[in-house]
Amino acid sequence: MLTYEDCLGLCELTADEIAAIARHEHLPEIVALELGAHLARSPQGRRTIRNMIEDDVAVARERGDSTEALRLNLVLREFGAHALRSAGAASSSLGSQR
Repeated sequence: MLTYEDCLGLCELTADEIAAIARHEHLPEIVALELGAHLARSPQGRRTIRNMIEDDVAVARERGDSTEALRLNLVLREFGAHALRSAGAASSSLGSQR
């Protein structure tokens, strides 16, 4: 049987990114992991994840939780960094197939 940690290891998202998706979509983390893994496969899906995290930042700011807003901004920054690496790797592998 696969554990959450096993599934996380197979996904290109971090635990914090999965937690943000879970919070945004009101899902258990294992379901959010599956959703996130699916969304992370396409540019549109990665934009959807970015929008979810941005929404979570805005909600934290609205309720005056600056610590959570800062933490989520760090999650957003890291997501952007590895989303770019993933997109670059995907485009370079497509180029090598031609």
